[in-house]
Order: sequence, then structure tokens, then C-alpha cells
Amino acid sequence: MTEISSYTTVSPAVSRFPAFLYGLLIAGVGLCVYLTGVLLGFFRLLLQADGQWLWMADRVVWYSGVPVVAGLVLILCDLFVLLPYKRGNRSVRWAPSRERSLTVVLTAFNDELSIGRAVEDFAAHPLVRRVVVVDNNSADRTTEVARAAGALVIREPVPGYGSCVYRALREGLRFTDTDLTLLCEGDMTFRAYDIDKFLAYLPHADLVNGTRISEQLREQRTQLSTFMYYGNFFAGKLLEVKHLGRGTFTDVGTTYKLCRNRPLERLLPHLNPGINLEFNAHLLDTALAQGLAVVECPITFHNRVGFSKGGNSSNWKALKVGSRMILGIVLGWRKRR
Repeated sequence: MTEISSYTTVSPAVSRFPAFLYGLLIAGVGLCVYLTGVLLGFFRLLLQADGQWLWMADRVVWYSGVPVVAGLVLILCDLFVLLPYKRGNRSVRWAPSRERSLTVVLTAFNDELSIGRAVEDFAAHPLVRRVVVVDNNSADRTTEVARAAGALVIREPVPGYGSCVYRALREGLRFTDTDLTLLCEGDMTFRAYDIDKFLAYLPHADLVNGTRISEQLREQRTQLSTFMYYGNFFAGKLLEVKHLGRGTFTDVGTTYKLCRNRPLERLLPHLNPGINLEFNAHLLDTALAQGLAVVECPITFHNRVGFSKGGNSSNWKALKVGSRMILGIVLGWRKRR
């Protein structure tokens, strides 16, 4: 059985046309126009303006129905006309990996306080062959602590989260004695015992993506605020409607992933390491566009050891990163710093 899934028997143009996504955007524009008309009517009453204001508000509200109806038509068309063709005749995939041992690659940036414990946690799992730490120009003792804990340390000189994750995936592919690469972070927000969950989902996928959107598996105090929690869920649903019929997605921001190496080799040339904190969403979107089978796995999420340097450090920063994720999913991915 091949490791790369074929999802559809119709033309690529039909299978890739995101009618649901475009419908949401068009209907959203119509809703904004409608609200503008309502505000015009409100200010007309407030200011006791002449009938010209009422005429303008009436026309704006009336014509706002055009994009709303057009968007709903596209959504219904995708759900009831195109979706069966996008799904095709695929059956439930079952392709167990011949090799269950894996290489763990951990990204790190100023993670001196956590990296030693993270390396020891993953190295203690019986299926882990080695732990590689990719240090992205840390100014503290991250490299020394990781080596002392038994990790192979690689320095990635190009700054940026995307560069670090991309280098980590490349390093995972270097080792021919394992067929699987587990990507994670070195901040202790994730745990090695979830490897067994990933492996349970692996026969159905080329890439298993961890999802933190499971309230029962989250510690009470984590760097994922309520705003970030539902923001990730929203971005995940945008990705889902863009690739309708290809999967269910609730979390586009987690680094914790298990990849089969052969599909990963196919994916890597299509990834842009210049994309920064929104790189994980870019990776998932690109994997789906390249025909990889992506399945979500619920994972535990723990309080970070040390301080967050990424998009979870504040709600304002998360809003900016989330906005770039949404723009990337909707309009395409460009290098952003």
C-alpha cells in the first residue's frame, strides 16, 4: 500500500476549488456591508438627518443581500455537489509502518531551563532511537544542557521559527535507521508518552498532527489562553473548509507531529522556511495541497517551563500571528518576518 494517499478521482481543478472557503469570505463581506447599513441608519436617527441618509442606509442594507446569497450558494454547492467528488471512492486507510522506532527532533530557543528535562523525557521512551535538538541561536546554555542530557545538538544560524522547524525536519530525514520523525519543542509543554497515541493513528496517515483543543487534556494554566484556544480552532476550521473532504482540523499551531519520512521527503521542497511563527499552519496547508494524508491526534498540553518567545507570549502577539495564518490559508503563503 502506498504511503501517499489519493483522495479524488475527478480533475484537480474540481478537487482543489475551495468553494466553501470562498463562500464564507463573500458572505462575510455581505455581512459587513449589512452592518454598515445598520450603522448608517442608527446615525441618521441619532443626528436626525434628512431622508438622504435613510435612502443610503436602505440601499446598503438591501444590496448587502447579494454577496450573502452568493456566498451561501457557494457553500451549499461545495457541501452537496462537490464534496462527494472531493471525497471520491477512498476507503479507510490502514498502512502500518514496518519500522516503529523513531528519531525525535526538538526545536529550541533560549530553553536552558527546560531542554534537559525534555531530552531526558523523550530519550527514555523505548521506541526513540535518538533525540536531536536544533538550537536557533540561543543566547543561554541551551546547547550545553541539551548535550549533557544526551542529545545530538545542531545549531541553526538563520533566525526564525520557520527556519528552525525546517532544519529540524531536514535533520530527522538524515537518519536512515528510522522511518519516522517526531517533531516537537523543547519547552516541556508536550510529553513523550503521547508517542503511543501518535503511533495508534499512524496507519491512517502520512502525518499525524497533535491537537491541543481537548479541554480534558489541558493543564489549568498553560500559555494557551482562551483567546488563543478558540483562535486556533477557528483557523483549523478555515483550513478544513479550504480542503473540504480531506480531514477534520482543530489546531493549526501545535509543533507536535509524527511524520513518515518518505512523504516528508516529498513535502519538504514545497515548504518555505522564511515563514516565521505561522509555519505550522503553512506546513499543514501545504501537506494537504500535496496530497498527504493528515490526521489529528488529541495530545496533552502542559504548562511551559521557562518563558514563551513565540506567538503565545501575549494575546496581542497571538492575534498578529493568527491573522497571518488566516491570510496564508486564504490568500497563499508569503515570506513574512
